[in-house]
Amino acid sequence: MAGSYDIVGIELGDDSYTVEQSLIRNKYKAMDAAGNVVLRGKQKLLKMKEEFPFTDGNDTEVFTVKAGGIVDVAGNYTLTDAQTGEELVVLDNDFSIFQDTWTVRDADTGEELARIDSRGALYTVARHYLPLGFLIPHEYEITDAGGGHVGTIQGHVSLRDRYDVTIDDATDVPKEPIVAASMVIDAIQGN
Repeated sequence: MAGSYDIVGIELGDDSYTVEQSLIRNKYKAMDAAGNVVLRGKQKLLKMKEEFPFTDGNDTEVFTVKAGGIVDVAGNYTLTDAQTGEELVVLDNDFSIFQDTWTVRDADTGEELARIDSRGALYTVARHYLPLGFLIPHEYEITDAGGGHVGTIQGHVSLRDRYDVTIDDATDVPKEPIVAASMVIDAIQGN
């Protein structure tokens, strides 16, 4: 199933990536285990609909993630292959003050491919409402459509947002949208 969501121009073959945010704005890079930049993403500024163009390590555009609506905090973000123009998946945010939940869906059928859930209500509320809550690192569990474990997104305490994205079993989920989602989630939720 994951093969049908391949993005032309990029192949993420590792099981673990480090995602790091720039100090200045919502600009991200994903590095493989060897420290090579394999994906870059940034939030376009001054757009009516939030938009995130992604490039490979050589700065060739590979896909774009774009909001379905204006100021779409709880909504849909469509991942479109830059070379084919095909909409591959939708990142669907189910906004709640108690749980951060993102669902990765097939762009055509709406079928659930994976879920990305924050670690729990206490941590989520603390991160959003305590004066220094932003210092609490975020942690997400990635599951497939059947609820089976796929991997994790683990935040680190640092000046800039830094996450380890580990995918233990990508048999039934598309890897590229999961890595992209870690960047989009951070930018949208102001983590």
